Amino acid sequence: MTRIEADYLVVGAGAMGMAFVDTLLTETDATVVLVDEHHQPGGHWNSVYPFVRLHQPSAYYGVNSCALGNEDSVDTAGWNEGFFELATGHEVCAYYDQVMRHRMLPTGRLTYFPSARYLGGSTFATLDGTEHSVSVRRRVVDATYLLTVVQSMRSGPPFAVADGVDVVTPNELPRHAPGRQHFTIVGGGKTGMDCCLWLLRNGVPADRLRWIMPRDSWLLNRANVQPGPVFVKQLRKSIGTRMTAITEATSIDDLFTRLEADQSLLRLDPTVRPTMYHCAIVSLGELEHLRLVEDVVRMGHINRVDPDQVALQGGSVSTPVPSLYVDCTTQGLPRPPSVPVFDGDRITLQSVRGCQQVFSSAFIAHVEAAYGDDAARNALCEPIPHPDAPIDWLRMLLADNRAQARWLKDPELLEWLQSARLNVLRDLFLLLPDKPRVREKAIGALTVALGAANERLAALMESSV
Repeated sequence: MTRIEADYLVVGAGAMGMAFVDTLLTETDATVVLVDEHHQPGGHWNSVYPFVRLHQPSAYYGVNSCALGNEDSVDTAGWNEGFFELATGHEVCAYYDQVMRHRMLPTGRLTYFPSARYLGGSTFATLDGTEHSVSVRRRVVDATYLLTVVQSMRSGPPFAVADGVDVVTPNELPRHAPGRQHFTIVGGGKTGMDCCLWLLRNGVPADRLRWIMPRDSWLLNRANVQPGPVFVKQLRKSIGTRMTAITEATSIDDLFTRLEADQSLLRLDPTVRPTMYHCAIVSLGELEHLRLVEDVVRMGHINRVDPDQVALQGGSVSTPVPSLYVDCTTQGLPRPPSVPVFDGDRITLQSVRGCQQVFSSAFIAHVEAAYGDDAARNALCEPIPHPDAPIDWLRMLLADNRAQARWLKDPELLEWLQSARLNVLRDLFLLLPDKPRVREKAIGALTVALGAANERLAALMESSV
């Protein structure tokens, strides 16, 4: 067994681990050992389907110190026209490789072990079987607590499949699609949407698609999650209409009706009330094309697929022609119980802003570097579990508002938030007045508004119990 000394042992070189290490190397002189099971950095991005893209802008994804693609690039064609570009899976993997080779390793303070297996504690084994022990001066950082599992990482679909039925993962769809007369997309989340859109984009008529959707989802409008000064007016407007909707809503159903009316939230079928919310983001152009698929089966999860029918929890549907089934059923965002981010000799990376994992990881690294005790650190880094049901939209916003109110009280932290490229709200902070007294007054008014919104959110949630 070999022995290595370092300030931090970070387990996981996925998006969260890379964002944490980047900020730590930038803002401190710490030494880091980074261990990961994949052959290159990027985590689950190494296993994604070939036509995947980010559903949030590249402009606030990746690591804080390095732009992903051209940060000023706005798409001029396609279903994302008019919005910041969305990196492909291949671009994301190449980006993390570049960050590792040209940004992190040249510091001389990072020792990176790809294709390695973490054994627990401070030990790991490399590909050749050699075990290594790290003498950790500061902390072990778990960057795998919110590990994302995609379809290609599983051994098979979660339902029975009869002989003669073809079921593929989204990774295999481009290879198996040619010559097929019918496709059945299984799963109502973002991956299922991506598969439908890929088939439509490649000329498959909508009437040759069947979409098995156990739950409909509320979707975020991409127009409202654009960073940068060009979009800041739209961002301010969307926040304002959202606050008005919260203030005036008489129930949770009424709130979602209001949010849909101003296009803060979207849904596939206006006649079906969604029972899922996973932070998925679409453009109105994408939504328009998804609505072309009329054969949508809403009868729960699949139990068994036979050549001539599909048995679901709520009944069976016939299959008039042989269909290629595309399994899009992984849960996407993991939802383990929240634990303290800072706990003695351990850091557990989690979202401290709703569904903003990479920003959260960079933020946690900054808080680790800038604050002296774990009580203060944990007060700033309250974990926000990933959502599942529509009520979680309220829960997450309440937690986000509470965190934002805490952050606004700290001038140095506010300065960091204004400079962080991973912070989608950074341009809003730049609008705060420069004069100290006027600025303090504006922050005070914003804090009061956040508190009032939270009181109303809490009341709406209580009324639904």
